[in-house]
Amino acid sequence: MTQEITRRIPDRYPPGVPVEQLDGQDVRALFYAAYIWLERHYETVNRMNVFPVPDGDTGTNMLLTVKRAWEEIAEESDTHAGHIVSRIAHGALMGARGNSGVILSQVFRGMARRLEDVSTLGSQELAESLEEGSKTAYRGVSKPVEGTILTVVRETAEAALAAARLESDLRFLFEHTLQVAYQALQKTPELLPVLKKAGVVDSGAMGFYYLWEGMTRNLRGEIIDREGDILTPREADLGELPDEWGYDIQFLLYNASVGEEEVRQRLEALGGESIVVGKAGNVIKVHVHGPDPGPFLSYGASLGELDDIVVENMTLQTLRRKGKFQPADALQPVPERNPLPAAPPSELLVEEGPENRVAVIAVSPGPGFDHVFRSLGVDAIVSGGQTMNPSTADFIAAIDGVPQEEVILLPNNKNVILAAEQAAQLSDKTVRVIPSRTVPQGIAAMLAFDPEGNLDENAENMRAALENVLTGSVTTAVNDAAFDHIQVRKGDIIGLADGKLVTRGSDLEEVVLDLLRRMGAEEFELITLYFGEGVSEEEAHALAQRIQEAFPDQEIEVLHGGQPHYPYILAVE
Repeated sequence: MTQEITRRIPDRYPPGVPVEQLDGQDVRALFYAAYIWLERHYETVNRMNVFPVPDGDTGTNMLLTVKRAWEEIAEESDTHAGHIVSRIAHGALMGARGNSGVILSQVFRGMARRLEDVSTLGSQELAESLEEGSKTAYRGVSKPVEGTILTVVRETAEAALAAARLESDLRFLFEHTLQVAYQALQKTPELLPVLKKAGVVDSGAMGFYYLWEGMTRNLRGEIIDREGDILTPREADLGELPDEWGYDIQFLLYNASVGEEEVRQRLEALGGESIVVGKAGNVIKVHVHGPDPGPFLSYGASLGELDDIVVENMTLQTLRRKGKFQPADALQPVPERNPLPAAPPSELLVEEGPENRVAVIAVSPGPGFDHVFRSLGVDAIVSGGQTMNPSTADFIAAIDGVPQEEVILLPNNKNVILAAEQAAQLSDKTVRVIPSRTVPQGIAAMLAFDPEGNLDENAENMRAALENVLTGSVTTAVNDAAFDHIQVRKGDIIGLADGKLVTRGSDLEEVVLDLLRRMGAEEFELITLYFGEGVSEEEAHALAQRIQEAFPDQEIEVLHGGQPHYPYILAVE
């Protein structure tokens, strides 16, 4: 299937022939190329994590969003470009996960609006649709932040409009905008200081860049195969030198002390061509063409740590395009190396007894928190949270599953709020989203919930209750980082107060105690300790005893949360 779809563009539009228009099936093929290219690189996107906590799931969220969009058109035979884009937008809207996934779905939504009546897609229409997609995405975020995916999409759209005025060839537009998207991606750390501190580019922006790169590569004539397929080639005459020859070598270089110009000059000395070198923080992106990948990779490895290594044989790619190097009749598939996680299901919890006037749906990261929310009167639970953000469709299924016509959503995670808001807009019911950024905030909101109250009164009271609790979380650092004069090494135990890194150490209990001190727990009345996966009840109660000794005037409560990745979540109120 991969070969059949991704061959469409090279077969219909040979190199050197301008591409003036794309029909619906062309758009479908390009989108598939984008999906497969992101699938190859989503783990690299995940690693572009600002904080050293185990929530680097931007790449996974974007890939699941795109995967759901692809499923909408996988069997579609319509040749109307606008109809295909509309189906893509609908799939992305329903499958959107995490902030970047929701923003990406809004980009597609705006593009679909502009292309609704466009049967064949030209440069001008594509540029205008991308511009509308950018505007729609900005409108969909209450407080747009520059240096994110929003910036890269906007600058790509601006470049597309300029390219469309100069040239009608879509290949020119894609090549030009890809360069601009790359430059905009490299500038994200200059626009967002937190990225510069971490030495990374914005992960959502990187995900968008990979999508655009996948389409551009396919439009160049490259066959983008799904990683994991083994193609057994037939005989080919390798003695004929094609137009595109040698190897396309790409890699990320971490912790190198050299500058871009020095790297570029060395690559040229090694015989490299088509060299692109970009640096953001402590990461250098290298792209080079050459007859042998070995010297380029060895040089890179001598400078620092290599990652996201891509080596492609352009000689064979060109011969394939010319029909002189064909795969065998059968593919020998092997299992995917990095299968995507299953989509978190929505669990509907129906309480016995009389219904509340207003239904409450809460996101919960573990069985212990499920029980807490049940006891407080939550009508339905959507499983998810950190590293497993639920989709727009998960929220809609939960909303449709409760009998009430008025619903309150508690996302309980900052990366889930946008998906909840999107579901609220799409639902036929009256839905309010309480922007709870943590599970303890969601619990505090439920304590303010009145089963007999109306929707607006409850929403107002629950929003106000969010400020009544401070949230602490303890986990293990997944990478080295430095924030606010705290140097963290991979494997350290770290403590965060309302999302801010405040302490580190090697002893779990000592980090918990120090975190509470830094949260000013002595000024509050109640400390609640929610213990997660891997922590026994005995261990939790032993820690609670130490907390009581350190904070004798506070009431200490221990509850099972069951959350993954975080041994303890703390609530101070």
